Amino acid sequence: MTPAALNIFASRLDAVCDEMGVVLRNAAFSPNIRDRLDFSCAVFDAGGALCAQAAHIPVHLGSMAFAMRDIVSGIDWRPGDQVILNDPYLGGTHLPDVTVIAPVFHAGGLRAFVVNRAHHADIGAASPGSMPISARLEDEGIVIEPVHLVREGGFVAEVLQRVTRATRNRAESEGDFSAQVAANRAGAARLAQLIAGQGVDAFRNGVAALNAYAERLARRSLADIPAGRYQFTDYLDDDGQGQRDIPICVTLTVDGSGVLADFSGTADQVNGNVNCPLAVAAAAVYYVFRCLMPAHTPACAGAFQPIELRAPEGCLLNARKPAAVAAGNVETSTRVVDVVLGALAQAIPDRIPAASHGSMNNLAMGSAGSERPWDYYETIGGGMGAGLRGGGLSGRQTHMTNTLNTPIEVLESRYPMRVLAYALRRGSGGRGTRNGGDGLIREYEFLTAAHFTLLTERRTHAPWGIAGGADAKPGINLLNGRPLPSKCEGKLEPGDRLRIETPGGGGWGTPGGRI
Repeated sequence: MTPAALNIFASRLDAVCDEMGVVLRNAAFSPNIRDRLDFSCAVFDAGGALCAQAAHIPVHLGSMAFAMRDIVSGIDWRPGDQVILNDPYLGGTHLPDVTVIAPVFHAGGLRAFVVNRAHHADIGAASPGSMPISARLEDEGIVIEPVHLVREGGFVAEVLQRVTRATRNRAESEGDFSAQVAANRAGAARLAQLIAGQGVDAFRNGVAALNAYAERLARRSLADIPAGRYQFTDYLDDDGQGQRDIPICVTLTVDGSGVLADFSGTADQVNGNVNCPLAVAAAAVYYVFRCLMPAHTPACAGAFQPIELRAPEGCLLNARKPAAVAAGNVETSTRVVDVVLGALAQAIPDRIPAASHGSMNNLAMGSAGSERPWDYYETIGGGMGAGLRGGGLSGRQTHMTNTLNTPIEVLESRYPMRVLAYALRRGSGGRGTRNGGDGLIREYEFLTAAHFTLLTERRTHAPWGIAGGADAKPGINLLNGRPLPSKCEGKLEPGDRLRIETPGGGGWGTPGGRI
């Protein structure tokens, strides 16, 4: 396949993912999917290897790339099927992220899969927003092992009812699941057209060529890292259940064309919900090394072939069921990025930035009484870490998520609250030759009784500076002016004010220094 033909082939696969995302967004009912864009879409080959992905959520996509082979291999697939799952120990991330998989058949054979994963603000947990301060997986909502949601084109009513009956707003839940099914139908139809137009053999050859090209680029980028062993340790603030200063350790072994990320020495799994399945840790590792590759590297399985991952079973990053994982997907994954970057800074210091704000600053909330039920969840941006080539950006989602904020107009029109403040947290970025970005301030006033949950990090361990740069300011959570722990939940009365001040990013270089 010529370079031009390969580029066109890759672009057509990417376009399938992009079209799926447009359908999902436009058809979804909830602001979480429609406005915040908390979803991801991808194409996989018949064996479950990643072929293409849209520029959606890194923690979704990397974990799917790691786990999809095992998911699809044990299922009886028929044309028109769609399988649903959210079990973190069977290929999911955490329970609110629900994956829907559809096979693509052509000429009598299974040729590929289209997949989307979307975050549902209500997946049946006892607390609104389905991001509780949990100690067991079952506390976090309904667990869906891989099961057919659609069989040969028709919804399996008992499966859909079992899932939606667990939620507070069944109509909204059904609407979002229908949107996920519609997105896969659109993607499957478009991909089938592509395969039909090229022929099965040409499609397979194109996928093989794409993977080979991506692997060459990946190995070339890894060859730019000096061979050696690089170690780094960083800490989670706490697990919400009393355990504090939880270490995450990595040793990177680089040999010129590949890398091993070994997380031996990381804390054992904990009582709280900052544990994560190995697929989530893999997503964070893949993300960091993908950032070091050329921008035109195809986002397919070949790009991750030179990267090996080890984490002892039963540790924080390879937890055993039924350990709680709600915050592992959002907070621990982000800290894995920090430790891998910290190790790489020893090898290629000019290419690695300071730590970014290091938390998705998760806020889940909803109705607390018998009034009209509502659930809402959002992540809040912070400051980016600075680097040699520039200061950190302010008020951004970083690393493992790139969702949008929910517009204030949407929040206030749909939910009983007011947004009193939404602004940059000036001076929260670390000082340096290049300053880190500033965090955000977001303050809510509640008009009715409500329940809230906060799952946040970098409230104790500040985002670190690099090359002599200063650390950023840690984040602060406040209820009516009183400090709250980094992970907590509670009741809100009408008139209560919840304020989140997110961390900034670390600075790069000695303050007052020159480049």
